[in-house]
Amino acid sequence: MLGVYNYTVWMTYVAMIISFVGISYVLDGNFKAALLCLMASGVLDMFDGKVASTKKDRTDFQKGFGIQIDSMSDLICYGVLPAMIVYELGREGSRLKFGSLPPVHNIVTAICACYLLCALIRLAFFNVDEAERQKVTAEERHIYKGLPVTSIALIIPAIYDICSVVRRPFSEYVGAGILIVCGIAFISPFKIVKPNLLGKIVLICVGIAEIVALIVCC
Repeated sequence: MLGVYNYTVWMTYVAMIISFVGISYVLDGNFKAALLCLMASGVLDMFDGKVASTKKDRTDFQKGFGIQIDSMSDLICYGVLPAMIVYELGREGSRLKFGSLPPVHNIVTAICACYLLCALIRLAFFNVDEAERQKVTAEERHIYKGLPVTSIALIIPAIYDICSVVRRPFSEYVGAGILIVCGIAFISPFKIVKPNLLGKIVLICVGIAEIVALIVCC
């Protein structure tokens, strides 16, 4: 069969499948379950690179395949799924308020599309940049350029939880605002330090807190 199927890519494959399930939840109007899928994909993405690096006999083809498939999966997990959440929130909210989709929903749709484009550009840039970097060094990356797309897996659930706590709706306008800020941050040339083990533990703890809040408060 074409492709790579050893353990180095299993987490990436599972994350993509989970995100597809999340998209199906969005279409069913179950946004809480969709957010849980988004966060689950984020946890898997956090460790897939570390798992892949444990296989020391990977060929150049397998390494290149890993870079490409990770970004393609990320586009679905952190591009399509978040955009669909905001898009469907807008459709659902508009139906409840107006019985149909008002013209302003077209703006939300355009924002979702632009966000997805920014995620695509960011991931394509990373692929090229990472391929060039690996020609020079085999060391693990320590600095990212631009906000990693995986950050959306923590940002949207966090805002969703906050809205629930203060008893304000997580409307399509709130979601669109998040997508605008994150989309711009994806393609902005600032540098951000890659989290070390302690940083990843902190992020996991934040994610667990978000999950608890999502289940208890929402």
